[in-house]
Amino acid sequence: MSFPLLTATAALPAIGAIATAAVPAAQRTAAKWLALIVSLGTLVLAGIVFARFEPGGDRYQLTESHAWIKDFGVRYELGVDGIGVALLALTALLIPFVILAGWHDADPLETKSSRWRPTQGFFALILMVEAMVILSFEATDVFLFYILFEAMLIPMYFLIGGFGDRAHAGSDENAAAQRSYAAVKFLLYNLVGGLIMLAAVIGLYVVAGSFSLAEIVEARANGSLEMASSTERWLFLGFFFAFAVKAPLWPLHTWLPNAMGEATTPVAVLITAVVDKVGTFAMLRFCLQLFPEASKWATPVILVLALISIIYGALLAVGQRDIKRLIAYASISHFGFIVLGIFAMTSQGQSGATLYMVNHGLSTAALMLVAGFLITRRGSRLIADYGGVQKVAPVLAGTFLIGGLATLSLPGLAPFVSEFLVLVGAFSAYPAAGIVATLGIVLAALYVLVLYQRTMTGPVTEGVRSMPDLKVRELAVALPLIALLIFLGVFPKPLTEVVNPAVQHTLHDVQKKDPQPEVEAAK
Repeated sequence: MSFPLLTATAALPAIGAIATAAVPAAQRTAAKWLALIVSLGTLVLAGIVFARFEPGGDRYQLTESHAWIKDFGVRYELGVDGIGVALLALTALLIPFVILAGWHDADPLETKSSRWRPTQGFFALILMVEAMVILSFEATDVFLFYILFEAMLIPMYFLIGGFGDRAHAGSDENAAAQRSYAAVKFLLYNLVGGLIMLAAVIGLYVVAGSFSLAEIVEARANGSLEMASSTERWLFLGFFFAFAVKAPLWPLHTWLPNAMGEATTPVAVLITAVVDKVGTFAMLRFCLQLFPEASKWATPVILVLALISIIYGALLAVGQRDIKRLIAYASISHFGFIVLGIFAMTSQGQSGATLYMVNHGLSTAALMLVAGFLITRRGSRLIADYGGVQKVAPVLAGTFLIGGLATLSLPGLAPFVSEFLVLVGAFSAYPAAGIVATLGIVLAALYVLVLYQRTMTGPVTEGVRSMPDLKVRELAVALPLIALLIFLGVFPKPLTEVVNPAVQHTLHDVQKKDPQPEVEAAK
């Protein structure tokens, strides 16, 4: 038996989470270093997975398959395609930055209500989320994926509800109530989606007699498994609803601004840059592959929802007074672009959507983490409390600007490539949708540049006057992310050559081909 590399990549952070939680209460610094070392070890394993993946090879590689619950046909099946390996690498890459950025976020405060905030628990929960997300990108058994899809809600609930934004430290009771509301709302929305998905998972097993993704797709391709049109559509809706909540897609998005606003900044990054990607990834892996005809049937409505998400999220971002909520609504707009690319069902659109997941993770992490450093210094999330930051902290302002420019998809930075591909794919299949989506680019420039102008330029406000610039630990978080945004903006080939074959397989499953351009014959 070959070395179970995929299992090891997920097992290391899971074991690290247990070890971190077991560190004695007085050894907070040791717990932090242990969590960081484990996350770096996971990154090394993820790098090996990425390096061993052969873009021109089998669709699913590094596969593992073991019997789990024999009576119900459930197996422990893992495998990665180009889409999964790209998102696995993104997850492993971001977690060390999340840990570094949150180095002091769980340190005990001098208030009674915060005595139950164990540093060890904070970092252990982050590692546990990492383990579950990585396994979800690897799972090729539908039931195994469902278990992971639901289980990751528990550590996220405690991270949101138990470790709140330090900008609210001065009003403990009100802050605790808001954290509790955000955490419960996050949990309830996602649990409802998960319960509906569970019904669909059971229905799929009744119809197909298997939970194995590969077996079901193969049976559908060779004609040995036929689903009634109505059955396939109901099952598709059950899966898609759960993924749309996780994504989040309008109108199932309302939990995200609350969760990101009340969580610590690193946890906010964990939500939108890591956990939410499971939803859009699952649309590609499960909705399109398991239910190809239903996916095409639902496409017009889903495209409308994606366009509403793009415009609605961007408009609300323009009107925000809270920095973190502005970034949250911007993410809703960006997830609309991702869903648009997926259901345009063109090679450019789906390649762009996958790259968008990766690049959005990098750009949002860069912008949100630097914004977190800013908020920690001032003790406020309100845009009106800032002004003139670039005069007293030029490095902080510069990194904030680059993160913002990446968010608005400036050419030369990584998100531009993905957004361009999504729009090309949308225009080629649905020109009207492409035209409407383009408005989102204009609105993105508006909310990002207005945010920068109001916080970084102008007269220096009183609360900003003594603000220090970024320190070594903070530079270690911001600079590598910015370097990656620039590198992938000018040289996206390392990702595109891995993603494109997987996209072609998905298009083959739904029997879609790229529209041919209409060229008038020369007279």
